[in-house]
Amino acid sequence: MKLVCSQSDLSTNLSLVSRAVPSRPTHPVLANVLLQADAETNQVSLTAFDLSLGIRTSFNAEVWQGGAIALPAKLLVDITSRLPEGEITLDDESALTGATPGGEGLIVTLTPKSGHYQVRAMGPEEFPELPVIENTEVIHLTTAALIEGLRGSLFATSGDETKQVLTGVHLTVKQDTLEFAATDGHRLAVVETSNERPLGGTSQVEVTVPARALRELQRMLAHSASSDEPVALYFDQGQVVFAWQNQRLTSRTLEGQYPAYRQLIPRQFERQVTIERRQFVSTLERIAVLADQKNNIVKVSIDSDAQEITLSCEAQDVGSGRESMPAQISGENIEIAFNIKYLMEGLKELPSTEIQMHLNQSLTPVIFTPLGGLKMTYLAMPVQLRS
Repeated sequence: MKLVCSQSDLSTNLSLVSRAVPSRPTHPVLANVLLQADAETNQVSLTAFDLSLGIRTSFNAEVWQGGAIALPAKLLVDITSRLPEGEITLDDESALTGATPGGEGLIVTLTPKSGHYQVRAMGPEEFPELPVIENTEVIHLTTAALIEGLRGSLFATSGDETKQVLTGVHLTVKQDTLEFAATDGHRLAVVETSNERPLGGTSQVEVTVPARALRELQRMLAHSASSDEPVALYFDQGQVVFAWQNQRLTSRTLEGQYPAYRQLIPRQFERQVTIERRQFVSTLERIAVLADQKNNIVKVSIDSDAQEITLSCEAQDVGSGRESMPAQISGENIEIAFNIKYLMEGLKELPSTEIQMHLNQSLTPVIFTPLGGLKMTYLAMPVQLRS
């Protein structure tokens, strides 16, 4: 195998796939990245797989001689990221004479313009195949829609591994929409985006995908050239695949019944507040300085007569703070309290200039929605105010 590629292509693609390399591999070959070079297409593909999350990317190169080899991921990333820009030659010809059938003794030589590096490698035979989903309905959606859905839901997933199903985002594929939902038990984020589903696809598909896999998908999509590029989704029992351009991400799905989150969202509200989002968030950030000193609680006082809301925090033995801002309010006055972290995280992801806050009583779920644009619902549970 021999190929010539640019340092930037090799380094960028290595850093993407290496995130699927396990920190404690159950088998030595899993600590490697599989490099496959095709002389006919002049394409090089890199694959990493920890048996749960798999990532494959491809890029153009000048392939003089095709082949495949498993290279130590961390070492290769650390070397290539530090090499100067320019062409790099990779070849294993020099070591093939001393290699054993199992690939032991393989040496790959990297030759940048300023020198050369040799790395011990393994044969490709033991590297596990990425799962392939066949004979299943394909769902297409745009990169922009997928990024929107991930951005508006991933932050609300749980970090508690004892509630496995809550550590993922629940995807529901309907006839012409894809719904993203995430909850950690304290808040809920739901985003609806449009998809381009093939004619004849009528059944609703539901699957819960680990947040870790979707964060890597988000990272990979950010590197994609075009937001109009369609992404193909394949679902199967226990497996999901995202494929676009020369990239592919596969992940196991999470088992277990996802909560019936639609039942948590109230249908009628006694009060409604419309407010400028950035002003609300920046005020919360200032109040948070004090809230962080106490118990992360912020009090929100809604004054219908004055058409303003007041945010306040009292941190005993530290200090207190309060700020008011104008708002359009319908309904009676009320005082309500939130965990400031949950409030800020949700409001930062609502993609509009103005937002609406819908609420009933001081301890019933509060709904935040953007005015116009993305169809997103953010539910935050209030906390009890201790007098």
